[in-house]
Amino acid sequence: MIDTSKLTFLLPARMRSQIDAYFEALDVLLHVRDPKVLAAIGPSGVRGLLLHRGKQGVPTHMPASHQAHFDWTYPSDQPEMADLYRRAKEGQWNGDSLPWNTNVDPLSTEVRLLPERFVDFARLEQHGIRLTPVEKQKVLHSMTSWMLSQFLHGEQGALFAAAQVTEAVQFFDGKLYGATQVMDEGRHVEVFNRYLDTKLNKLYQINDNLFVIIDSLMTDGRWDMKFLGMQIMVEGLALGAFSTLHRQTEEPLLKNLLKMVIQDEARHVHYGVCALREHFTKHLSERERHEREDWAFEVALLMRNRFMAYELYEEWFEGRLTRQQWRDFVTHSPGMTEFRTVMFSRLVPNLREIGLLSPRVMKRYDEVGLMKYFGGLAADKLTAEQLLQAA
Repeated sequence: MIDTSKLTFLLPARMRSQIDAYFEALDVLLHVRDPKVLAAIGPSGVRGLLLHRGKQGVPTHMPASHQAHFDWTYPSDQPEMADLYRRAKEGQWNGDSLPWNTNVDPLSTEVRLLPERFVDFARLEQHGIRLTPVEKQKVLHSMTSWMLSQFLHGEQGALFAAAQVTEAVQFFDGKLYGATQVMDEGRHVEVFNRYLDTKLNKLYQINDNLFVIIDSLMTDGRWDMKFLGMQIMVEGLALGAFSTLHRQTEEPLLKNLLKMVIQDEARHVHYGVCALREHFTKHLSERERHEREDWAFEVALLMRNRFMAYELYEEWFEGRLTRQQWRDFVTHSPGMTEFRTVMFSRLVPNLREIGLLSPRVMKRYDEVGLMKYFGGLAADKLTAEQLLQAA
């Protein structure tokens, strides 16, 4: 990342912030090595990171282009997917059944949304920012709202991607299962939106980096890239985030809500592994597989390095901290460190299982410290009960 502080130190704080943001966006694009990956992500990067299309206060129109795959013989072609379909039908639940009458006080120190240790307030004090106990609770309330807002935005992306994949997937049993995931994602949008609206009374705009990923997936015409991006990458991210928040929160309604969502998400990632394992290992050329390997690596780095809660920074600390100081603060906050650990312990084994961790790309994961997760269990070997016990 280019250090802009020496170039901009005489400028007003807000202008320094804007310049840093543009250089950070440029840094994202310059670090993409494969030209095909840059062609796939680049236009979305411009729309998300430079034009901030997700923050313009109007609906976003993303041109979708993919082939719908019809099979008029209705084969039973994937026993593993057929079993997932059966389990998904049995696992449906009604968002109205959650205990919505629970009183939620976002600033309570008795029943905390997040423990104080989630955020490294001592690091803020090193920069001369000393918060009162009430201000700390407000920051934790904001952090929870920010995380849940990104969950909500991600679930809307997952809802639309699941609908597209159900049309495009090549397996008929996969289409039947996909229909249940569309229902799941709609329910997740419902409950996260309801919790934010009625309990936290706070909604943040979509993070630019999340917008880039969703925009890239929705506009890609290849069904397997939609699967890879949403079922493996974004849903893997979601499982890590949901598990971290489920473990840390003391608020009973939120804990119950996350428990139900985690049970659905475990099936979703399993579906992605099931659908892509044979396709990537047996039906793609070496060149096509290499492109998907590189794409997955670049998106993994985007998720690891770039979800810096700048929306929270702009609300609370712009002008008091530089963006570089904020990045350092978020990177080293214990809660976000745990989130990244859990996320990659879920993601890397799934990439291994679907054949996207060949020796060619493994060294790149090793260089950024992600190969330590290589030996973990993939989604097809993990049950929702195991995920909840870990959470």
